[in-house]
Amino acid sequence: MNVLLIYPEFPDTFWSFKHALKFIHKKAAHPPLGLLTVGAMLPREWSKRLVDLNVTKLTEKNLAWADCVFISAMVVQRESARQTIARCKEAGLKVVAGGPLFTSEYEEFEDVDHFVLNEAELTLPPFLADLEMGRARRVYETSEFCDIRKTPPPMWELADLKRYASMSIQFSRGCPFDCEFCNVTTLFGHRPRIKTAEQIINELDRLYNLRWRGQIFFVDDNFIGNKRYLKTQLLPALIEWRKDKKGMPFNTEASVNLADDEPLMEMMVEAGFDAVFIGIETPDEGSLAECNKKQNKNRDLVESVKRIQRTGLQVQGGFIVGFDSDTRSIFQRQIDFIQKSGIVTAMVGLLQAPAGTRLYERLKQEGRLLGHMSGDNVDGTTNIIPRMDLNLLRAGYQNIMRHIYSHKLYYQRVKTLLQEYKTPKAEVPLDFQRFLAFLRSNIRLGVFGKERFQYWKLLLWTLFRRPELLSLAITLSIYGHHFRKICEQYIL
Repeated sequence: MNVLLIYPEFPDTFWSFKHALKFIHKKAAHPPLGLLTVGAMLPREWSKRLVDLNVTKLTEKNLAWADCVFISAMVVQRESARQTIARCKEAGLKVVAGGPLFTSEYEEFEDVDHFVLNEAELTLPPFLADLEMGRARRVYETSEFCDIRKTPPPMWELADLKRYASMSIQFSRGCPFDCEFCNVTTLFGHRPRIKTAEQIINELDRLYNLRWRGQIFFVDDNFIGNKRYLKTQLLPALIEWRKDKKGMPFNTEASVNLADDEPLMEMMVEAGFDAVFIGIETPDEGSLAECNKKQNKNRDLVESVKRIQRTGLQVQGGFIVGFDSDTRSIFQRQIDFIQKSGIVTAMVGLLQAPAGTRLYERLKQEGRLLGHMSGDNVDGTTNIIPRMDLNLLRAGYQNIMRHIYSHKLYYQRVKTLLQEYKTPKAEVPLDFQRFLAFLRSNIRLGVFGKERFQYWKLLLWTLFRRPELLSLAITLSIYGHHFRKICEQYIL
């Protein structure tokens, strides 16, 4: 059996980093971790090829070679997934689909032959068994959660690693919290399930042996869901593993209560973590209560962020406007919070209701749903009818984005971060591509860019005050170029 593992194209979004990737001559931010893991679960005797449409094209030669197609996608890849499925069907191929998009919307993809939904560790084996017997059903789904200690390592060898800016690893699934708008617990449950430290070290060794030295993203929705195991097993193992290694800095996602555990933060930094994404959502206590974001309530969120930054973890933040409790003041409050906190990478979006969440069910009962969400966090769209006038909400949202990604405020925020940020433990080596990125940023941003005054001002300040962070200052300047391009596309 010849199998194509196809990953649809991402549109130009906040997290695509398409405009930033050009500076380092990369095609995509991350490889498709889910598909590479599924590839490892398929029969060994099958021939497999990965076609990631973010880095290459689906050719007629690919289609002629294949007997079957496995496709996985997130909601934001919906349009590309539809186009890809149509093309595969025109070529006469069987299509098997899975992943978050199809788990929530499989009824809308009539051309797909088989759906392997939820966690593939549980639904793929019965599908493969039925396929071999010639009696495969159309839909395989489960409400149970698998033991990821039995999940095989991804087939990295299927991907051209040189085309990606970062690699991905998964340590855990699930989150102990219950935010109303979040579909993580719907997909993966409340009890964090973890891989063993040995599994993670094995996956890292595989990447290291493939000569990967760049960033590694731990894709866990809440990396600190099991603090005890982190402190006693995984982080000590990572610290030991890193002793004779160069490069490979880590980043991940976590809840804001990370700020309350200084020993944990210090261990993460010692293990090589230098950044963490945190769902801040809003500085408004009423809105935090409304969405059941208990871990963010009754705390000085700005101080929590700065505490994390001072330990050596750059905080990237998610923010939302459009809660029922929001008033007109929320827009300026969000701007003020983002600027004071020094959260450079600030993803701000309108409240959306993913299918299967408590928010979705509540708004469905209230008759306030407007179909499916786009899956794009910063395109200014929503699939709900807000309490606030929709035109006022959109205008306020656009004002936030227009301000925080203006040249002046963005570079001020970078400086605020650099003043607090502790030098990271693991740094990416200065290779030829990153040297070219430095030259390109000097020309594109420092000579031809509208932000050239702010760019050189930041670089000179960093050179004299925090020279060890010059590489980070350049990287964040390039990120700013990407974020402004996204704002221009949807807002400005």
